[in-house]
Amino acid sequence: MSTRRRRADGGVAYLDVQGTLRERTVDALRDRTLRGNLDTAAASWGEGREGMRRDHGLDEMRERAREIRQSNIRNLPALLAEMQANVRDAGGTVVRAADGAEACRYITGLAKARGVKVVAKSKSMATEEIKLNEALDDAGIEVVETDLGEWILQLANEHPSHIIAPAVHLNREQVAALFREEAGTDDVPDDREGLVAHARVRLREKFAAAGIGVSGVNLGVASTGTICVVENEGNARLVTSQPRIHVAVMGMERVVADWDEAAHILQVLPMAAIGQDAANYVNLITGPRREGEADGPEEFHLVIIDGGRGALRGTEFEEALACIRCGACLYSCPMWRSVGGQAYGSPYSGPIGAVITPLLEGPSSPASRDLPFMSSLCGACGEACPVGIPLQDLLVRARARASSPATRKSGIAFRAWSRLWRRPATYRAWMAGWRLMLRARGRNGWVTELPGPGAGWTEVRDMPARWPPRR
Repeated sequence: MSTRRRRADGGVAYLDVQGTLRERTVDALRDRTLRGNLDTAAASWGEGREGMRRDHGLDEMRERAREIRQSNIRNLPALLAEMQANVRDAGGTVVRAADGAEACRYITGLAKARGVKVVAKSKSMATEEIKLNEALDDAGIEVVETDLGEWILQLANEHPSHIIAPAVHLNREQVAALFREEAGTDDVPDDREGLVAHARVRLREKFAAAGIGVSGVNLGVASTGTICVVENEGNARLVTSQPRIHVAVMGMERVVADWDEAAHILQVLPMAAIGQDAANYVNLITGPRREGEADGPEEFHLVIIDGGRGALRGTEFEEALACIRCGACLYSCPMWRSVGGQAYGSPYSGPIGAVITPLLEGPSSPASRDLPFMSSLCGACGEACPVGIPLQDLLVRARARASSPATRKSGIAFRAWSRLWRRPATYRAWMAGWRLMLRARGRNGWVTELPGPGAGWTEVRDMPARWPPRR
């Protein structure tokens, strides 16, 4: 079973994700509070996205964004070389890490060499991917998430549920319970403004104590060596300027050629991610503080991670590298909206996570091999993607890649089964046999529980007792 603990609010928190994908999915489907939280978030995103399509031409901007990202991936080696040279010219340090372990060794080594005891972080999926928090903790260095959602998850000891909104699966009452547990007192407000104020007070002291600030990178602009960090809270601005050392962690595919390309992507990103025509904060950072400047870090380190990305160029999965991490495909996905990101057991969830996680982790990782099957292949994810990644096609290819002799045999059985189910007469005969011989349970014309080999199927779905089903 999944290794998990009971949250203060009574819900389930997944810790080291040792359970199977099926176990995590079943747990999530049984959590009615989770389903309500996800429905609310997805509905809000849907309204915002429609507004961006109607009033700001998001659909028309998609093709240009797709062209930019395809060009970036084609020219990736040259763009990275240019980016690297310009960062160094601006006084920064660039490290090319082959994998997450190498990146973590560099960052923890830097912290030890500089005598740093506290690291403040802004939201970063790349650091989630490489498990930087765990590496810093193992090295005896305190690490504090300063993004509100990420801090909530740090308190809950959970993985992000969404790329942009990591704690979207929790509601206000659940967050208040976590804050009370962390503060050791019941004197914590439960209204939205009060919770934000409480978090601000608890986190501000960490900014002053931090010797290193760690951020992600939404875009790297090769022509100037500038990194772009997009946010809505302002905490990343403190993380990148208050500590004396700033470490930015960037997946190697996040680079664009120039400011014309960057401006277009930075416009599309908040439209797709949060349904707004602009982000609250766009931080543009080029190297460390220069002589005579009053603020900014003394040192700037850019850690560029390969982590399996380079091997995807020139393959049938190359288009996955174009992702700008907006999270739109998650909100649009019926599977994600049913179980949330926790069930995936990986930092990247939803359709893009189901594609890239097995690719980045490699075929030797059985934990992520089944993720491409977490999809109905309805195509909503591809339609929502602001850079036009054909996610439904990539999922099909990823399923073929994940096939084993066992899954191929299962496929043969399903094809035979589907031939029976296509015909109302054979379907009704099949269901009658189940009810008569094996005592299948149901209600209102739907079978809710099958015994024997059918138990796993009805554990997560109902079946019509007749065909066509009654509505």
